[in-house]
Amino acid sequence: MKSWSIADALKAYFIENWGDQYFSINPSGNMTVHPRKGERMGIDMMTVIEEIRSQGLGFPVLIRFQDIIRHRVVALNEAFRKSIAEFDYKGRYQGVYPIKVNQMREVVEEIVDAGRVYDFGLEAGSKAELAAVISMQTTPAALLICNGYKDSAFIRTALMGLKLGKRVIIVVEKLTELHQIIQIAEEIGITPQIGVRVKLSTRGSGKWESSGGESAKFGLTTPELLQAIETLRAKKLIDSLVLMHFHIGSQVTDIRTIKDAVKEATRIYAKLRKMEIPVAFLDVGGGLGVDYDGSRTSFESSINYSLHEYVSDVVYSIQEVCHSEDVPEPNIVSESGRALVAHHSVLVVNVFGNIEVGSTQEPSHLAETEDENDVVKEMRYLSQHLSIKNLLEHFHDALQRKEEALSMFKLGYLSLEDRAKVEFLFWQICRVIHKNAANLKYVPEEIEALGKQLADQYLCNFSLFQSMPDHWAIQHLFPIVPLHRHDEEPTHSATLVDITCDSDGKVCKFIDLRDIKDTLALHNTKPGEPYYLGFFLMGAYQDIMGDLHNLFGRVNEVHVFLDETEPGGYYIEEVIRGNTIGGILSWIQYSTTELEKRVKELIEHKVREGAIKPREGVEMQKLYEELLRGYTYMDCK
Repeated sequence: MKSWSIADALKAYFIENWGDQYFSINPSGNMTVHPRKGERMGIDMMTVIEEIRSQGLGFPVLIRFQDIIRHRVVALNEAFRKSIAEFDYKGRYQGVYPIKVNQMREVVEEIVDAGRVYDFGLEAGSKAELAAVISMQTTPAALLICNGYKDSAFIRTALMGLKLGKRVIIVVEKLTELHQIIQIAEEIGITPQIGVRVKLSTRGSGKWESSGGESAKFGLTTPELLQAIETLRAKKLIDSLVLMHFHIGSQVTDIRTIKDAVKEATRIYAKLRKMEIPVAFLDVGGGLGVDYDGSRTSFESSINYSLHEYVSDVVYSIQEVCHSEDVPEPNIVSESGRALVAHHSVLVVNVFGNIEVGSTQEPSHLAETEDENDVVKEMRYLSQHLSIKNLLEHFHDALQRKEEALSMFKLGYLSLEDRAKVEFLFWQICRVIHKNAANLKYVPEEIEALGKQLADQYLCNFSLFQSMPDHWAIQHLFPIVPLHRHDEEPTHSATLVDITCDSDGKVCKFIDLRDIKDTLALHNTKPGEPYYLGFFLMGAYQDIMGDLHNLFGRVNEVHVFLDETEPGGYYIEEVIRGNTIGGILSWIQYSTTELEKRVKELIEHKVREGAIKPREGVEMQKLYEELLRGYTYMDCK
């Protein structure tokens, strides 16, 4: 029999497919992170976890590998530089990061710093985001693009940024915004820099395809675009129209869709240039996806193109249309967010138990007895006479006996003990049938479905709604992998359940190269030994979209940086503690001072009644106050 190897583990979890050379496994069987994409031996994640534990941080913990962000920013900009040089493209590339993807200050500052040499800018879609991006120390040439619906305060703040020397471009989403921009700019005494978002007929592909096309939420139709141009001409502001923008949705899965959209948009740009409108920038929006499952397909959790292919097709498609129309090639802007930040963030979750369907060994209280009901004896017979030839027949018989036993119990003709015996024997039979079905040439669907029914439930210390909301809301898939023990074969098929008291708090769909898997291969849990899982590619949207279901709140967070002079090749630069119970209660208008006072009054009342002793009351008050100062998640020491 072939022994299990690290190569088997890499294959079983598709790490070399979705990991994109940022993640691997070392000879010790531990997951490693390679922030510079394949360089060096990598950071041992279990070493990081041990350091986190030594600092007294509880789990779950979000680990940010900040150097991955820097590497992604450089990779995107260098890819565009290379394609522009290869095609002798006359414009330049100036990207912006849409901070809605992850607004965390440390993330945005890392992107700004890494993009400084490329004049890489930022994008804001709300007043709060605009307040953040205006304060960032971007280069004078970097673009600050304002998208989304805007009110007077939004527009005034954007124009203030322009007065402060920022290169702010306000993108018009609807015609009424244009009139507001012109009016406020006149009041302030400044010439605005304006962009227009156009609605394309091309729709996106994947989960967000409906966000593009003619029924898109944002943007101007062709008649509205022409009306906007007339308004700008009348106000002698046509030179202010410096950017044309489009967006066909996030996580575009099919490269053909991207090419079609770019060609259509460039055709509109070319017509504007022929109308003597000096549009300098063509903003191709977001949509650059991430291959979450590693399949390189147009499936919703994947993409069928590489970064190089995306960039080459964007540059070539724009150039091709511009040449055919004989117009200048524009500077290219993209608003890639997911592709920059998804890889850098890993949620580390500890498993604190598991629930098995049925038991693998017969308990003594379910042993055979002479007075047990005939339905139990019939189930025992089926269990003892299973063979490869009668698997399906005995499965149907076992189902029938189980249903018969439940009916008898409901009518009062079967004891609780005998019902327990029937259930135990039924699941024993199912386990044997499922195991032996692998030897069949054809496995019936009902037998194949047993794999999901027999899967263990691993109890994980996290909230799905807080840390992985896209999986719950839109069934988005993320790679989930044990962080250690990869030198051992995982022998359990499992689904994951969180600690919320909600039946939806579970993960029962997992990545696969050909389909979606119903279970995840995991190792057996060992008493007294921690078992850690990593939820990967979590850096886009999940941080900021999590909710307060069950009041679990934000998790503990650490920021890890490469440093070859440090033990393990890294150092933890910052620790951000998650919410305390008292802190999270304050968000929903509870005062910890008032809570402590109320509990103290209850305790004092019970002391006066003699129900509890004074010393016991002091201990109770101390326990409650410590609870309020504690982490919201489970203490699984």
